[in-house]
Amino acid sequence: MDLLEQLIKNIDQNPDSILVIRQQTEQQLLAHQHDKGQLLLVYGGIAYLQTQERDYYIPSNHYIWIPGHFSHNLMFNTKDLQIINFYYPSQGDAGFYDELGIYPVSKLLSEMLVFSEKWQGDFFQGSWEFEFLNTVKNLLPKEHLKKFAIQLPVTDDTRLNAITSYLRSKISESLALEDIARTFGYSVRTLTRLFKSKLHISIVQYVKMLRVIRAMELMKDKDLTITEIAYEVGYSNISAFSNTFSQLTNMRPTDFKTM
Repeated sequence: MDLLEQLIKNIDQNPDSILVIRQQTEQQLLAHQHDKGQLLLVYGGIAYLQTQERDYYIPSNHYIWIPGHFSHNLMFNTKDLQIINFYYPSQGDAGFYDELGIYPVSKLLSEMLVFSEKWQGDFFQGSWEFEFLNTVKNLLPKEHLKKFAIQLPVTDDTRLNAITSYLRSKISESLALEDIARTFGYSVRTLTRLFKSKLHISIVQYVKMLRVIRAMELMKDKDLTITEIAYEVGYSNISAFSNTFSQLTNMRPTDFKTM
């Protein structure tokens, strides 16, 4: 039995239990799914979660809720990243639990996680640990937190993949729509339609997300000022950078860097 099959078996072998796993294993696996819903918490860096439709970016002190039977693959490349996984039995949950979403870890949730920091393995109904962990799950939709908005759509269209690769490589430079279109032999109108029809997002919004993602990585890995980071990701106007960052992450760059 390979690692992927073993993990899924461990997660789903006790359908009624809440399972806590602290080993960082999922980054090594191909796309997979399990019956249980998954609460995945990230500390110390940025994790990347891939689905068939989008790439999601989960910064430090955030969590992602992954519904049961939802195909995904987690990746990360920072050594100091810490991940905690809670797997919850499917109980006909609706609303909040039907949708994949990324949210900040609140002070209350953080304190509850500190309380259970040594817990690992299966916990069954009837135990006080089960009731505590179930309370953690029930808390999530009641906090009414804003979703973290950075999610890049993906496609198998080779034309668009060439363009998005180009955008990634030029992220520190000025990226005028006319210049991008000319580089790939399109009119601005055709390029705009291509992005909208295949990725359901404007090229301008796509570039904004790329730049904020790169800024988050620089804040984590480099000892740069906010001004230096803004220039590194193609912004000459610090106010514009700060406003874009805040719109997409729900926090100011200085707050994110401090966190």
